[in-house]
Amino acid sequence: MSDNQNPSEKQIAVLITGASGGFGLEYAKQIEPQGYRLILHGRDKPRLQMTLDSLKYPERHSLVLADLNSKDGVASLLKAVSHETLVGLVNNAGFGIWGTFEKTGIVPQIDVIKTDLKAPIELTHALLPALLKNNGFVINVSSLAGEAPLPYMSTYAAAKAGLTFWSESLRTELEGKLRVVTLAPGPSPTGFRDVSGMPPGPGSFYRTQIPLIVTASLETLNNGGGFCVPGWRHKLLFTLQKITPRAIALRLMKNHLKP
Repeated sequence: MSDNQNPSEKQIAVLITGASGGFGLEYAKQIEPQGYRLILHGRDKPRLQMTLDSLKYPERHSLVLADLNSKDGVASLLKAVSHETLVGLVNNAGFGIWGTFEKTGIVPQIDVIKTDLKAPIELTHALLPALLKNNGFVINVSSLAGEAPLPYMSTYAAAKAGLTFWSESLRTELEGKLRVVTLAPGPSPTGFRDVSGMPPGPGSFYRTQIPLIVTASLETLNNGGGFCVPGWRHKLLFTLQKITPRAIALRLMKNHLKP
């Protein structure tokens, strides 16, 4: 699709969850030039509006407010997009909780599972018939946190490990039918530390800028889908995760993340 097309003719849509900042904002900026109508999901209306206002053709797109942790959150989002001709789904919404498991409330721990794992699975399952019909795609934003246990971020690591394994299984099942990208980035300036409660700390060497990460995932999508670890810094971190014995890695991460 081209940008000189009449906005009223823009019918083919891409749903981006968690579009109020970070990766979601960047996905909106990089996908819009492809000519799609964007459905931008989030919980924070002012921040979601800022994403919309940052786009070149805001009149083409729409906002959907829904709390994926609430009882009817996923259902309300699905209802909002039921009339759309969806060609893409970017499962980006997610957050983490930092701290000792025993001293962190169970409600936020379960909310991590709901947002980071349950919601993507539920949304994808419901939208899959339309995405298959329209020769579409799914991008699942996971994390290198899902590649190894993380003391003091145990629930987040578990959720992202589940997301990665589910996404890669789905990609294999639907090979030749639907393009699926499993994005597994490492540290990046998304504001994750602020939300999770983590204090500033080491790890800046591996930090990779958001535009590079999103671009890498879209290049993977254009190549038919796949498992994407973006940028050489994240690839180096991924390699270190794979070659470091688990017992040693756990001790290192405990010292790094301990409150």
